[in-house]
Amino acid sequence: MPDQPALLDFQHISVMRGQKTVLDDITLRIQAGEHVAILGPNGSGKSTLIKVITRECYPLVRPDSSLTILGRDSWNVFELRPLLGVVSNDLMSTCTRDITGLEAVLSGFFSSIGIQPYHHVTPAMRQKAQELLDLLEVPHLADRFMDEISSGEARRILIGRALVHDPLALLLDEPSNSLDLHATLELRDFVRKLAQAGTGILLVTHHLPDIIPEIDRVILLQNGRIFADGDKQQLLSAERLSQLFGLPVELARRDGYYHLW
Repeated sequence: MPDQPALLDFQHISVMRGQKTVLDDITLRIQAGEHVAILGPNGSGKSTLIKVITRECYPLVRPDSSLTILGRDSWNVFELRPLLGVVSNDLMSTCTRDITGLEAVLSGFFSSIGIQPYHHVTPAMRQKAQELLDLLEVPHLADRFMDEISSGEARRILIGRALVHDPLALLLDEPSNSLDLHATLELRDFVRKLAQAGTGILLVTHHLPDIIPEIDRVILLQNGRIFADGDKQQLLSAERLSQLFGLPVELARRDGYYHLW
């Protein structure tokens, strides 16, 4: 709602890595319940934008620059994590180890990777984790090690980890990476259910078919700057996407999904 603090409010944000400006004067505002896709080619700054949101990366300090998450410019990261569920490629690589699927989901309660001896897992936490495994249709992975399951199965486990606190929004970083067609379609169907149930979806991708029909706003990112921001049906055109990706493309739409070739 307009009178509620925005999930994200970036005003003139710039980020440097070494001597290179990777985000350049980014201004955007996303509400907690919105379903938004951030689309751009490799190297456009998408990964850095995610790290700014998750507080792994900080922008340059400038007089006209500000960054708030849910109305606050300062957070204890452990307080923020339950409000914003994150499933990133960095997390995928970190969680590929000898911890079970159930332990991976439970670790979301502690913002950790796996369960440590000093963590106190309550019966309510264990029940919630099991419910999420059931919801994601992977209860059989509860006792399987994360380094023994497929990428699609691991992605579902990490979505369960992100949902243990019923966050306001779910941030998905390149969700179809390393997934086969069957796993990709299953994942999209589940994300659609979350969106329809009221969970905000913030999708970051370079793959157009990842944009589920429930997403109605797209932000196009190019060379660290916002190339366009607005209604999906207006912005996703062959002409504009050719400009975004720097080559001629053809565009088709089917069942609410967009496809490029």
